[in-house]
Amino acid sequence: MEFLLGNPFSSPVGQLIERATNSSLPSEDWELNMEICDIINSSEEGPRDAVRAIKKRIVANKNFKEIMLALTVLETCVKNCGYRFHTSVTTRDFIEGVLVRSIIPRNNPPQVVHDRVLGIIQAWADAFRSSPDLTGVVSVYEDLRRKGLEFPAAQLDGYPFLFTPEISPRVKSSSLTSCLGTSLTLLAKQLTLSLLPSVPTSTLKSVAAK
Repeated sequence: MEFLLGNPFSSPVGQLIERATNSSLPSEDWELNMEICDIINSSEEGPRDAVRAIKKRIVANKNFKEIMLALTVLETCVKNCGYRFHTSVTTRDFIEGVLVRSIIPRNNPPQVVHDRVLGIIQAWADAFRSSPDLTGVVSVYEDLRRKGLEFPAAQLDGYPFLFTPEISPRVKSSSLTSCLGTSLTLLAKQLTLSLLPSVPTSTLKSVAAK
């Protein structure tokens, strides 16, 4: 029934997400990403509309640069937005239907996309484990581990929540760009060289088939 809501990119926050995840961007637009967070935090429809737009950009998209940019927007929103957004993206439906679905073998995702998605799932499972309303992601993470899926090594500093700073977003973005920009560089190299390894597991097939 979601089609009855119209184009996910037609809402104010959807329009910004469409711009922030456009493959023509040379790198992440952090000022735009923070503007997206502001709309989510200040409007009633913001979380719902943002999730719809992010889902639209990720699901069944063969442009892996757009997927990587959408994942950056998603992580930025989780780190800078509150409970209303968190409850929308930590459900089993979202984790399986959007994130896991994006890296199933038939989509032939680059390794950098595959690892980024698994890293997000693992980090959220750790961050939200003690929040009863946000444990859908924990369930999916545990299911995938039980079925033998190997996750990237966890970062030692965990998944710190970064709330909107009082400084310019462009100032804040400098250190983050050096880190996440590397992922886009790796992605570009993988696509250029056509190094698109298949996911070495049948686990994702069974999860996506649910």
